[in-house]
Amino acid sequence: MSNGPIPKKADPRKLAERGAQITGIAEISAMPRLASFLCSEQGAVDVTLEFAVDEQHLRTVTGTAKGQVFMTCQRCLEPVSIDIEATFNLAVVLNDEQARNLPRYFDPLLVEEEDVELLPIVEDELILSLPSVPKHVDCSVKTSWGDSETVRLQQEKPNPFSVLASLKDKVDKR
Repeated sequence: MSNGPIPKKADPRKLAERGAQITGIAEISAMPRLASFLCSEQGAVDVTLEFAVDEQHLRTVTGTAKGQVFMTCQRCLEPVSIDIEATFNLAVVLNDEQARNLPRYFDPLLVEEEDVELLPIVEDELILSLPSVPKHVDCSVKTSWGDSETVRLQQEKPNPFSVLASLKDKVDKR
């Protein structure tokens, strides 16, 4: 339809009957749940949504959302650029019974009113595509576990409970 922002609301049933396609941009700042995982709300993702009726007469919404976001590296705690891509394969359903009867390759899109908000659908799929532990590929921070230097330092440290052992020895001698 356009290359501007994606529409706020649309009727997926009518769009599926027409075989419509929506191409546009979704601003990160307009998706607060996604932004809560990020260290910056700047940027946008490119969104393509295709509406169709499949061979089983199911109204479907398929598409992709691609972009770049900034998350906090879990090693050095600095911003790291992450390329994200979400793909969706949804089938329009009117109730829970229809959702349970969908083929496994579809996720349900429950439509209770004529129009649905498109941005939360895109936002949900983008959240699912985020890495659980974002980090730089070549992060310069060394991890401390398994490092032979760390093991050597731990062996040289005095046991903080050795003082208690000496106190116990003094009490036992009395």
